[in-house]
Amino acid sequence: MVRMYRFFVALVIAGLGLAAIPANATNYTLWINGRTGGGQIGNYNSFTYWGPASTAAGVNKKAVNWDGKSHIADQNALIRDALDCFCTGSNWCYIAAHSAGDLMIGYTLANYGGSTRYKKNASPNSAGQCGNSDGSTQVGWNLKWVNVASGAGGGSELSDVGSWTTSEPLVQDLKTTTARALYNHNATRSIWFNMFAGASGTVYSAILPGQDDEAVAYHSTGGVAGSSGGSYCNPSDWFCNDLTLGTAANEGGSAKWSYHTVKFRDDNESYNHYANGNWAGIISVVRTDVVNNAK
Repeated sequence: MVRMYRFFVALVIAGLGLAAIPANATNYTLWINGRTGGGQIGNYNSFTYWGPASTAAGVNKKAVNWDGKSHIADQNALIRDALDCFCTGSNWCYIAAHSAGDLMIGYTLANYGGSTRYKKNASPNSAGQCGNSDGSTQVGWNLKWVNVASGAGGGSELSDVGSWTTSEPLVQDLKTTTARALYNHNATRSIWFNMFAGASGTVYSAILPGQDDEAVAYHSTGGVAGSSGGSYCNPSDWFCNDLTLGTAANEGGSAKWSYHTVKFRDDNESYNHYANGNWAGIISVVRTDVVNNAK
């Protein structure tokens, strides 16, 4: 009887120990598109916006697709669905965003990053929504960092002057003063935004101040704070203030938004704004960084 009792106690203790072991954590890399969209909404394996789905782009990569033309607020639930699916419970996410995708993830964190979220099972249905894992909740999402390729969080002068289709709701959001007032850009929930700024500009240089990548200027891609854009350049340009690397104030004293750091500045003016169906332009620099660091 004593042996049986001890055996029973040992089994109970072993069972309790197994129950205390959490489910295996999984890391994901979420790619959030910008203007024009292209990927199938709800299908996290549809990488049409970026390039071939077979291309390496971080651990367990997922495409968080939205239409790329509606108001940020109107499409934002799609981003929250993806974050709920893959970035709750024991799972963690790396985020990569392009252009207006910067507005999307910034808006999400500022307005919903402190909200209560159900922990999800990372098994999305056709609408891109996941079921609850165990019925428990958490505050916000489990995010490691955000890499931003040509971020449009500060808007673009191409929207200001009507170079893009002015009837498009997103273009209204992308006006420089509107984008900068859309949400509190400093409220990142302590998540770092790593900014990658391209500078292979072209005929739009007269419209976009300072250095640009044909669509967005350095004041936005460099995360420069303020209610309107300004003119910022590479150190080789003597005619405007330098966009500094890291979190330091720019030449002339302007600050960057909190938790925004310039990780890459295109000093050789080699990278434009566009993916060109093959992870090209400034996106290629972000993809390389993600492959090396999102594991």
